[in-house]
Amino acid sequence: MIVTFIEILGWAGAFSVLWAFYLINSGKATNKSKDFQWLNLIGAVFLIINTVYLKAYPSAFVNVVWLIIAVLGLVKKD
Repeated sequence: MIVTFIEILGWAGAFSVLWAFYLINSGKATNKSKDFQWLNLIGAVFLIINTVYLKAYPSAFVNVVWLIIAVLGLVKKD
């Protein structure tokens, strides 16, 4: 059961990050958009859970950095 949940989180995280990428490249969002940053943040959190569980530490590292960048984007004052 836990493995299925972790896999669902991984897929949801992948979808979230890819959706953010689509929005930015289609011009439907900007890098200052809160939606864009939240999609990246949520996606990174879900992917971190998935990759740590699977012991894929290089991927987990990339997603930790991705998460930090998303948080900085959310708290950045314009």
